[in-house]
Amino acid sequence: MLNDAGKRAAAGTAAAAITLAVAGAAALGTPADAAPALRPEPRPAGLAWRSCPAKDPVEGARLKGLQCASLRVPLDYADPAGRQITLELSRARHTAPRSKGVVLLNRGGPGAHGRDLSGFFAESLPKRVAASYDWIGFDPRGVGASRPELVCDPAYQSPGRARPDSVPASAAEEEAWKARARHYAGDCARRYGAILPHMGTADSARDMDAVRAALGQQKISYFGYSYGTYLGAVYATMYPQRVRRMVLDSVVRPSGVWYGDNLDQNVAFEKRIRAYFAWIARHHKTYRLGDSGRKVAAAYARVRAALKAKPIDGRVGPTELDEGFLADGYGDYTWAAHARALSAYAVRRDPGPLRKVWQPPSRLDQNNYTVYNAVQCRDAAWPRAWGRWHADSERLYRRGYRFETWSNTWYNAPCAFWGVPGGPPPRVGGGSALPPILMVQATEDAATPYPGVLEMHRRFPTSRLLVQVGGRNHGVSLSGDRCVDGSVAAYLGDGRLPANRPGPDQKCAAGPEPVAAKAGRAEQAAAHR
Repeated sequence: MLNDAGKRAAAGTAAAAITLAVAGAAALGTPADAAPALRPEPRPAGLAWRSCPAKDPVEGARLKGLQCASLRVPLDYADPAGRQITLELSRARHTAPRSKGVVLLNRGGPGAHGRDLSGFFAESLPKRVAASYDWIGFDPRGVGASRPELVCDPAYQSPGRARPDSVPASAAEEEAWKARARHYAGDCARRYGAILPHMGTADSARDMDAVRAALGQQKISYFGYSYGTYLGAVYATMYPQRVRRMVLDSVVRPSGVWYGDNLDQNVAFEKRIRAYFAWIARHHKTYRLGDSGRKVAAAYARVRAALKAKPIDGRVGPTELDEGFLADGYGDYTWAAHARALSAYAVRRDPGPLRKVWQPPSRLDQNNYTVYNAVQCRDAAWPRAWGRWHADSERLYRRGYRFETWSNTWYNAPCAFWGVPGGPPPRVGGGSALPPILMVQATEDAATPYPGVLEMHRRFPTSRLLVQVGGRNHGVSLSGDRCVDGSVAAYLGDGRLPANRPGPDQKCAAGPEPVAAKAGRAEQAAAHR
């Protein structure tokens, strides 16, 4: 379930108005790329740039001060004169006298929008680094403002009432969920049958190269979070001669694309939710949910059962509760607020704060989810026999990996019935001629578990691996870690990389856990409005 992770990667990394510090840069190795800036200086070719609206009408994101442009690309690159689709781009221009070129930015997903990222990077990096690049955000094919925009069967995620419990209590309940997933896949096939065969990651990589050409660049740099690491790796494999610098943050395991990676998540998210419950237990005086992780888990189970019996407003039941608290596996930014909400309901039967933990998906969220399926179902082969899905879900659930297993199954279940076959997945790997790639990873990341970055690091022998030891969050860069952010800034600014060592090339220690806090009076009042 990379989708929510992708949305949180750069949105989540912007948890505060963050400015990078370059502390620790002196400890980095020698420049990896001492070549002069690309010639000629970047000038857009074939793109008509215009001022963006202050606020994106599709995504609601801030675009003030950015430039926007549209690019037509082939739906099918094997038929370049055939049907065309439109990609929407944004740009924060370099302000330095000389430019280091362009950096394409991807939030992840797959399916996450990206036009706001150019402004985020231009504002979040040290001024010297930010000024030296043209930062290019873009909505990938099918996403956001790009056209066509793909949205299938909104009722699958938001039927207007609480959905059935994601953990089926009987064969009949499991069959009902299967029928819903089959209907979703069928709706996508009816709406977008001609488009779905061309929604794989390789197609998006070709789009990136079309953007490069339209910008008049011989080479591009790239920064991708979550699924964006896979897209970047595929691009680097397909077009190694086009890569200048590349940062991959929270890295996908390429050999697990995508069924295996989702099974890995079920295990990793269980570990993270247990860590969260243990944190709540350490603050029992604040939240009164139990003084051990086991007791907090029991309190959560009681709330879940109560919501199954009587959903809040008829809309927030056990499935919605699990989806809301899934954010606490992706990162600790919401730990205190969600603990307060759980406590309010468990201790006082106050539904106000918990009502806000889950919100029905917006149209953009529905679009995000549709493209998530369109890309992942197309990228690789998925089991078509439901017995495999059932057996794997039951095996993990019975082994104690309960928090995400069945909800993740239904999140991905449309791929069992998808209208176009998946695979073969793109080849991923690079040789000694490829410029160094900087990979960044938190060791406790649940969405892209740590073994994935080790595999990707091996596949790109010239890469460097920066590890945040004990890091709990998905999406590490630009989140205020001076060690990580300084290294990323040094690489983008001057090409400086950690020295090549066995295993991780550089280690940064994770910061402290969040501070527990009770809701203030204003927050309590707002919860009841």
